[in-house]
Amino acid sequence: MSEAAQKAGRRPTIKAVAAAAGVSTAAVSQAFNDKGRLSEATRRRILDTAVELGWSPSASAAALRSARTRSLALVVRRPTDVLGADPHFSELITGIEGELAPRGYGLVLHLVTDPREENALYERFAAEGRVDGAVLTDARADDSRPALLARLGLPAVLLGSPDGSTAVPRVGLGQQGAGVQEVVEHLVGLGHRRIAYVAGPPELHHTQLRRQSFESALKAAGLRPFAVLHTDFTEPSAVGATEALLDAAGRPTAIVYANDSMAVCGIGTAQRAGLDVPRDLSVVGYDNLPLGRWLHPRLTTVDQQVQRVGAAAARLLLALCGEEVAELPLGDRPRLVVRESTGPAPDLS
Repeated sequence: MSEAAQKAGRRPTIKAVAAAAGVSTAAVSQAFNDKGRLSEATRRRILDTAVELGWSPSASAAALRSARTRSLALVVRRPTDVLGADPHFSELITGIEGELAPRGYGLVLHLVTDPREENALYERFAAEGRVDGAVLTDARADDSRPALLARLGLPAVLLGSPDGSTAVPRVGLGQQGAGVQEVVEHLVGLGHRRIAYVAGPPELHHTQLRRQSFESALKAAGLRPFAVLHTDFTEPSAVGATEALLDAAGRPTAIVYANDSMAVCGIGTAQRAGLDVPRDLSVVGYDNLPLGRWLHPRLTTVDQQVQRVGAAAARLLLALCGEEVAELPLGDRPRLVVRESTGPAPDLS
């Protein structure tokens, strides 16, 4: 033990070793477990620092790290009010749990609001051996999480469109924009020319893909978007976006929403404004969640098989953790489900 620690009467900690060596606590754990992708120079510096401070992992901690926890993590970077109001994640968790529970695995759910908080959580998972792997949600542009999980040696899958390469495998329906393209073609076929899109946060990968598809499909029809408004998926932002569109000069005759929850808010907002859906305004959602089948009018939406995507992600992650599971194939693309919330364009001339 170092002289300073002896004088203080304290046993040195892994955090002290990490700070002295200029690395994360996860890197210290990897150095002692011979895991991860540490360079030999970094590993040697950590070990030398630990010797100098008189620190070593306890036998019980080492045993815990080497054992399977039979737990997988799902970290969601969303405000709590968004998660509570969006059934998308309930469907996703149902799909994941349906695969984990029969195999004796548990799901550790964490909510975070900051990318640094999320990354620190993964480092703590790896250092403490609390989970066997993680499901990453909401693929982002220039996403740093796959590389981080690979460096930590923690198995992971990323939920998102499978195009592009990352340090961890992706799970999701291909051709994310195909569903939006079908929506635009459906609305144009009904005579709509003023079509708006209420999108999600612009940094999300699927937001970018769907917006590009929306604009491209309109361009192919010789049209331009009436408007594209970004939201944070909350009910107030969906209501505010809808009100702004309905107050605009020459309002849209159709609004496409990035998820079903916002589409429900849109229908309610339009009805409170005295509009009939779909006679005065057509509304389209995205996700095909059960609530859409019980609205009046029933919601036209895009089915992206949320539960099945969750189940496929769970199976792939279990396989990465050494379990013998069969791959769960997904459909080639999201598909449009036409119901009663869309109809012929009204004459607003």
